Amino acid sequence: MTDNQGRIAGLLLAAGGGRRLGGRPKALLEHRGRPLVEHAVGVLRTAGCDRIHVVLGARADEVRERADLSGCVLVDNPGWAEGMGSSLRAGLGSLAGTGARAALVSLVDQPGIGPEAVARVLAAHEDERSLVSAAYDGVRGHPVLFGSAHWAGIARTATGDRGARAYLKEHEREIRLVECGDVAEPYDIDTTEDLIHLE
Repeated sequence: MTDNQGRIAGLLLAAGGGRRLGGRPKALLEHRGRPLVEHAVGVLRTAGCDRIHVVLGARADEVRERADLSGCVLVDNPGWAEGMGSSLRAGLGSLAGTGARAALVSLVDQPGIGPEAVARVLAAHEDERSLVSAAYDGVRGHPVLFGSAHWAGIARTATGDRGARAYLKEHEREIRLVECGDVAEPYDIDTTEDLIHLE
């Protein structure tokens, strides 16, 4: 959808173990006949990300075996059980030296967010100082785009399950919100009740 040519890398966080799903890794949940991680990569590709880094953790070998992640850079996060912060750090670290000027971060467990929302966030990127977030009825959500000038600061503050929350709170005034509520639904697949969203 957008002409990106590797300047903005898609960074898919797909390492979680699905603790509240009885230990079923979210990356391996089935959606439209394929693993959820494969669906999420397809969304990033369709939106215009030609460089995609996928952070794997829980049952990473099985994810590699069952999902078609060809063309992606697969990043192992041995500390995945510490929470999303460790995956974000691993993912941003993997982008060092690639020439990417920004990372568009998406989560594997949000299949209601499709290429239209991702493309809107990509289109709002200006330079390495950009901070862009999808919003749903004015409330900040995913995906989020981090210009490379912010990566070191995010990596310093990303701990536990908070991800980039502390950094974004500190830089709230710099964030450009892009309304996506008309084209996407930001629900998470966290519990067995949420599986109703998968097809």
